[in-house]
Amino acid sequence: MASPEFPPRTRFGGIIAVWVIAVVVALAIGVFAEPEWRGAWLPVGLGVCFFAAFAVQLASGRSQGFIMRVSLSVLGAMVVMGLLGAGFALAELFAG
Repeated sequence: MASPEFPPRTRFGGIIAVWVIAVVVALAIGVFAEPEWRGAWLPVGLGVCFFAAFAVQLASGRSQGFIMRVSLSVLGAMVVMGLLGAGFALAELFAG
């Protein structure tokens, strides 16, 4: 008896999951970090997203396109965190 074939997993689910992690990390940094330390904590948050991208893509179990998926995950996380960081910087500039 042959085992049933599973449908292929989506390729973009893991990429978007890392972007969501980036949003959560950037918002946590923006809310909990002191304004003068936000710039120092954002690269640490990007490092968390980097390791999360590797973990998510390794968990997917697909070797084809691994480097492309990890790079898209990290690049998207960098853009998301940069935009949120710029938003917090502008909010601090106009609030103070």
